[in-house]
Amino acid sequence: MRIIAGVNKGRNLISLGKGDPSAHLRPTSDRVRESIFNLITGGRFGNKLENCDILDLFAGTGALGLEALSRGAKSVIFVDNGQLAIQLLRKNISICNVESKTKVIKSDATKRLPILSKNNFDTVFIDPPYGKGLGQRALKILLEYELLSEETLIILEEGNQITSIENFFIRDCRRYGSSYAHFLTLKKIL
Repeated sequence: MRIIAGVNKGRNLISLGKGDPSAHLRPTSDRVRESIFNLITGGRFGNKLENCDILDLFAGTGALGLEALSRGAKSVIFVDNGQLAIQLLRKNISICNVESKTKVIKSDATKRLPILSKNNFDTVFIDPPYGKGLGQRALKILLEYELLSEETLIILEEGNQITSIENFFIRDCRRYGSSYAHFLTLKKIL
């Protein structure tokens, strides 16, 4: 696992190989990460990386958020509730030398995020264990704590295609092997 582009391009991260099911860690592959970031930076959704504030839920090893920082994000808040994930994440942050641009929070993203109240993020990555509905629960928490604006781009990875999510527009969905990346925005509240 490595950083694909930007200031830390080619930097190797501590990885779990294909993952650690017992710790619910399944890192996004380099190929999938590159495809997702090509869509984010391709202009279709506007510039949602450079000088942006990023939230990485179910952060695991931190590859998504660290890739965002390498490509010019201003800051990343990483959230995960696994002890092994937090250890790996801190090591990867150190490898990339981005401690001053990051914050790590050990929390369950499906239950509460009060420490983040009233922050509006430009981009949110949600990469939960597949097939448990955790991504949809995390979206409800983001709404409850008012962490999104109408301009926030959310990338939700899941093991199946989702055709509708209450309060959100699915702007695009891409399949990468057994993964689906959904690109969401908040529906405008009238």
